[in-house]
Formats: sequence, C-alpha cells, structure tokens
Amino acid sequence: MRIEFLSTNAHAVLDENRTGMPYVIIYAGNIFLGNFMKLSVLIPVFNEQRTLREIIQRAMSQKIDGISALEIVVVDDASTDDSRVIIHELHQDYPDIIHPILLEQNQGKGNAIHTAIKAASGDIAIIQDADLEYDPKDYEIVLRPILNGEADVVYGSRFAEREQRRVLYFRHTLANRFLTFVSNWFTDLNLTDMETCYKAFRLQVAKTIPIRSKGFGIEPELTAKFAKRKLRIFEVPISYHGRTYNEGKKITWSDGWEALWTILKYWVIDDMFEGDFGHKDLIDMEAAPKYTEWTLQRTKPYVGKRLLEIGSGIGNNVRILMQYTDVIATEVDPVYLEVLNNAYGNTPGVDVQVWDANQPPPPDMPQPDTILCSNVLEHIEDDRQVIQNADLALKPGGRMIIIVPRGQNLYSTLDSAIGHYRRYDKDQLRSLFEDLEYEIEELFTLNKIGVLGWWWRGKIAKQGAIGRFGLKLFNILVPIFKLIDPILPWKGLSLVIVARKPS
Repeated sequence: MRIEFLSTNAHAVLDENRTGMPYVIIYAGNIFLGNFMKLSVLIPVFNEQRTLREIIQRAMSQKIDGISALEIVVVDDASTDDSRVIIHELHQDYPDIIHPILLEQNQGKGNAIHTAIKAASGDIAIIQDADLEYDPKDYEIVLRPILNGEADVVYGSRFAEREQRRVLYFRHTLANRFLTFVSNWFTDLNLTDMETCYKAFRLQVAKTIPIRSKGFGIEPELTAKFAKRKLRIFEVPISYHGRTYNEGKKITWSDGWEALWTILKYWVIDDMFEGDFGHKDLIDMEAAPKYTEWTLQRTKPYVGKRLLEIGSGIGNNVRILMQYTDVIATEVDPVYLEVLNNAYGNTPGVDVQVWDANQPPPPDMPQPDTILCSNVLEHIEDDRQVIQNADLALKPGGRMIIIVPRGQNLYSTLDSAIGHYRRYDKDQLRSLFEDLEYEIEELFTLNKIGVLGWWWRGKIAKQGAIGRFGLKLFNILVPIFKLIDPILPWKGLSLVIVARKPS
C-alpha cells in the first residue's frame, strides 16, 4: 500500500489518476482511501464440509466497485470432517486467492479470526462464517462506507430492516438483543446487532488490536476495543438465513455467558493496542479529566482565538480546549492521527494537522496566536529545536504555554517507563526562550500533592505506571487537591511557563 503525507492542495492531488495499486493519502490529518483496494475475506472453519465449498465460491464471485484484488484466508480449526480436504482442493484450484491455515488443535472462533487477521495482507477485511447464514452478496453494502472513506469499521445488522430473513429461534434473538444492549451500555454505542458475523474493518487498524478471546467472546471484545479506540463505526442492514442445530448451528447458551463476561471485562480493562502500539499512558489519562481541566483552566486567561497544540496525542486536551478556542491539533504518529481524525475530523473549530515539531512548520499551516505544548517536551531529545520551530509557527505577539514535569530529583522508574529524557527546573525551562527574547509572563508549579504519589510509586516502589485505578481515584480527589494546592509549602509536580513573543 502506498501512503502519502501531503501539505499541498488535497483536491488536486486526489484528482490524479492512481491506478494499479491501493493507496492512502493523509492530508491535514485526514485519511483518504483510494479506489484500488485489496479485500481479505477471513473464514474460520470447524466441520463445515457441507457448505464450505459453496461459501468460498460465492465469496470469489462478488464484483465490488473499488476492490481490485481478493484473498480468502481460510483457517481450519482442527476439523474432524472433510473440511480440510475441501480447503486443499480449493487451494489447488485457486492458489493465488485461497490461503489455507490448518490448526492442529481446536481453539475456537476467536483464535481462528485472530490468526486470519495476522496472516491477511489486504487493505480491508471482512469476517465470513463458513456456513450459509450470511450471504456474500451483501459485501457491497457492508464494505461501501469503508471504501468511501467514511468508516473504519462496519457491522452488518441482521435486525435492521432491509430484505428477507429466515424466521427462527425467538430466545436466540432475545439473547442477542440483550447482549447488544449490555454491550451498548458499556461502550456507549447504539448498535442493533453486536453479535453479527459480518464485521468489516480496515486491516491496518485490526492488526494493532490484541484479540484475547478464543471463542465467541471475540464479538464483544472487538466491539469494546473498536469503541475505546474511537474508530468510526457504521452499521448497515444485511440479509440473514439462519440455520437450526440440526443443520449445524454451534453457538450455545454458555457462549452467551462468555460474551457477557467479556463485555464487563473489557469495560474495566483497557487492552486496545498490540505490540508497540502501547499509548497506554494517554489512554489512562482519560480517567483523570478533572486534572486535565484543572491544568488547562489555570492557563485559560492566556489563550487567544486560535490555539495550536503540539503533540495532541489522542485528544485529551482538545475536548476541553475546543470549548473556548479554535484548535489546531497536530500529530505525527499515525495511530494518534487516526484517533484524532475519528474523534474530531468533522468537528467545527478543530483542525487536525500532520506536523512533526522537530521540523519547521508546513508553509500552509494556519498561524495560531497561542501554542500549547503539554507534557510533550520531556519526550523529545532536542527540546530547544522544538521551541524554535514553534516560534516559526506563532504569530508575533502570540503566547507559548509549555507544561512539563518538574524536578530532576524526582526522575524515577515512572519517567523512564514513559520515555522522559528529563524533568525541568524553572531556570532550565526559562533558558529555552533566551535566544528568542520572549517575555516570561508567568512561571509556576502545579499539583503539589502529586509529588508525594510520584515519589512513592517511582522512587520507593519502583513502579513503571500509575495505573488507571490510581488515576480514577486521583480524579475524584482533584477538587480537594486544587483547593489545598496554594497553601502547601513545597513545589508542584508540574511546571508551567507562559511566554509572549515580541510583536
């Protein structure tokens, strides 16, 4: 896949003829999917000899505008019937399309789908059960929102009104609707069919999501993680031809209990990124919005009409800043850009931009009258260069607001774990502006009570993370900490400087 980061005119570039390969264009933080995409159909199989050949042939026969290539990843979960024979025969007939994976031990649908996701090489993937309950003729309607660049994930709903469906088990329908209701309650989504097989998604995103469920718990697990990742989720109606237990239906009431447990589990646990895609600290900070608001409210009097934030991450500050100023949210990390665009891409007054602050700002980037750099500078080796680049972006007479961790004597395992190069004192922070002749309007510390917790966890207990529970507790107590902060006799955990650029 070709990926381009552009700072030129988007429409001119998008109108160019790009044929023969899929592409993604990222312009001003927005992701544009090209029209030449490869589809990966993911088929978990366990004893489906009666329907397997037909469902694969149906999948191969679909012609979808915007899909130029197809692969079918078939994961056999240690079938005991002739499913493996059929898979082998189909692979012999279509070696460039059918990619078989034969597991030696039955581990469940969730494991099979996870295996298929890891092996798939397409741009978009759709899960396809090996029976005939779901018809590949619906691929077009399910995939269209992704192909149009409107969605990251699409659910095919059996309960949304559209076409015909076979009338079967009332109690199963009731159970599905109940599980969907519970899932919606904890994810704050409004799905009609969380348990549907037809889930399509951008494969690049799915590969960064850890899948722990081995069985049917994969449905609520994926839903919870899609929601917490703030992905753009669409739902479309599909046809459904359910089968009876005599015809091979496998799901049981125990699977319902597993789904219920999974919903509750991933409401509590934030396990959203695979491998190096941790970003756990920013996700954990979502549990302490009162602290974020406290910090930003303290500097609000210095904020102008247009604020640029350096390193917006997943938007913890943006959702507060947008209430009283226009925001230019900048990032360079593709995962963060994905989250920002999903959350704020269509929000009036918020402009998501691609900018690495280690480099000069793009010439077409809007010029702000305020720049905020909150808990970013300590992660960058050459912090002075970032300040100089920010100066190039800032209007004359504008202000920089820099928030950093205070006190090198507090540097601990917590700092090391989250990638801090340093902590700052007042003179060190002030010196970053010496060559720029900025006026230092205010320089102060904040969150004095936090010093005690940081010292204990990082210096004494040698921990590597505060943890979401600790942040939730801290968030509850923020009003008290805010009240006593001015009277405590020591310096705070955070250091804040407000510096004004010469007119």
